[in-house]
Amino acid sequence: MTDAEVPPSFRLAYVPGVTPAKWVRIWNERLPDVPLALAQVPAAEVSGMLRRAEADAGFLRLPTDRTGLSVIPLYTETTVVVVPKDHVVAAVDEVSADDLAEEVVLHPLDDTLDWERPPGRPAHERPATTADAVELVAAGVGLLVVPQSLARLHHRRDLTYRPLTDAPESRVGLSWPEEETTDLMEQFIGIVRGRTVNSSRGRPTPPQPKPKPKPKPKRPAPGKNARHGSGGHADPKRGRRGKPRRRS
Repeated sequence: MTDAEVPPSFRLAYVPGVTPAKWVRIWNERLPDVPLALAQVPAAEVSGMLRRAEADAGFLRLPTDRTGLSVIPLYTETTVVVVPKDHVVAAVDEVSADDLAEEVVLHPLDDTLDWERPPGRPAHERPATTADAVELVAAGVGLLVVPQSLARLHHRRDLTYRPLTDAPESRVGLSWPEEETTDLMEQFIGIVRGRTVNSSRGRPTPPQPKPKPKPKPKRPAPGKNARHGSGGHADPKRGRRGKPRRRS
């Protein structure tokens, strides 16, 4: 099979915490003949995959190195602190970084938040992954600050989370190689942005036939509506009949 005969497909990478199911469903409805292949990858690897053409598009966390990439910011997540259910933090609605000053706060190597300085006291070692850090929180080693979607992803019955008011927020964006804005990429951008199938920037629609012009009304035949004479034309020199002038 030659390259021209290979059926088109679309490869989508996404970071943990992002749920692309809704967009995948719409893609399958609109482009049933174009398979969409999904790959969940660590947050630090998405941009590299796109530059190496190992994926056509990817959902990643911002900020990121945008060299060679086009990026559309999509939404911002709430940042939360994950704690054991019997921790004092679980008794309040939200906390600040100052409230964690005396707590051990874990800072995993795959942390996606853009910290100037993480809150709390550092642990002796940094966990390799967020999943490892969640296990340490459950063991009572420390607390963990993450985007809310990651707290949900790693949910455990013995843990809960609360919003952290003055922490960096995690933004999620859609990215692709800047020189590869293909028709399929435009299709996916339209789906993610909520464009309808008939949107002018979505899937091309076939040209519509031009409406036929309405026939012009026919002019009345000469003489039919004449006010003077018995069927001839009205004399254009004769104006309205007014009062006769008096002779001087």
